[in-house]
Amino acid sequence: MTTERDFDPAARLAGPPDPWDSAPMPTARGGVPYHMTEMIAAEPALARRMLERLADDSAVRTLADAIRATITAHEPVIVTGCGTSEHGALAAAAILGEAVHEAGLSTAIVISEQAFELSLAPPASGLVIGVSHDGGTAATNAALAAARAAGRPTAALTVSRRSPIGAQAGIVVETAELDHGWCHTIGYLSPILAATAVGAVITGQRLAIARAQHLLADGARDTAAAEAIAARLAEASQLIVIASGADRPTGRELVLKVEEAAWLPSAYRDLETFLHGHLPATDQTTGLVLVLTDRAHRAERVARARQALEAARIIGLRTAAIMASEVDAEFDESLTPAGRLIVGEAPELPDAVAALVGGVAPLQLLTERLARARGTDPDLIRREDPVYLAAAAAAED
Repeated sequence: MTTERDFDPAARLAGPPDPWDSAPMPTARGGVPYHMTEMIAAEPALARRMLERLADDSAVRTLADAIRATITAHEPVIVTGCGTSEHGALAAAAILGEAVHEAGLSTAIVISEQAFELSLAPPASGLVIGVSHDGGTAATNAALAAARAAGRPTAALTVSRRSPIGAQAGIVVETAELDHGWCHTIGYLSPILAATAVGAVITGQRLAIARAQHLLADGARDTAAAEAIAARLAEASQLIVIASGADRPTGRELVLKVEEAAWLPSAYRDLETFLHGHLPATDQTTGLVLVLTDRAHRAERVARARQALEAARIIGLRTAAIMASEVDAEFDESLTPAGRLIVGEAPELPDAVAALVGGVAPLQLLTERLARARGTDPDLIRREDPVYLAAAAAAED
């Protein structure tokens, strides 16, 4: 069922209510366009708005200074989050790590840590940056509270300083606009953009905002390829996603999105890990998606990825890829029988930013089309079912 709705993808999305409250369950659409459909369409304009605003944001400059001071003191920068925000934290760590190395801080240590684990073992030194889309994630807030109690400086990338995480963070970079659905798309892109803005201040380089906007628009354009891949993966028994380098957050986020939106059992493997012991668990019913866009050490990644796809071809896996335009020709079409989504190169952007921003729309578009193919509602992450709603309540009590 397709229903036309009045949605302007160029319009600003609403922020949280005042006083702050967590986002309620999204309305059930009952068909396309889903909230997720609209959020994907909104991302290019949102990226321009957010990057232009954050370029002049005092909190961004303050956080960039804090990161520089932390690295100069030979202490680590630790980025943390849960779920989609955990993947946003992984992406932010990659972007900030690249920026501090580009700025000549060669001894920099920028890492990501899962929030629950960090709350149990706060760091003995360094700066802790929490990522939470709406600012209400209990484990992330607990991680920042533990870091503060241990005497560590804290910061947050979140929608509003009025959210609960704002009370735990000494520095708050506000992303300002909220996702309309629970299968977070804007929620993944926002911390990537915030980290990109902070990274640009650290390096002192002017950010190619229009190029980032175009990457997102181009990444969502090939709906026919996404639908073809979704058709091949819809009846798979399981999905495995493989990646390396800066593409690893993209791969992990694709797995979470597919499980939330399309209810297809999925797992992430690093490219090399996939080739060391996991092939015996695959067969002709297994779906496989390779993510390959990172420019760093590309020749080595391409060579190993080709071997992985050849192994998958021999077994007969339903293989697809999200890959950069310049490596597309290096892989025979027989290696990706389910199809490919191609990502532009964006040489004007830093390597990690180009890979991570470039991967956002393809992973989300593929997820949304896979949900359509499997007949699931991506917005509600199965909480329209009383059993799964009760399970979520038990987990969040």
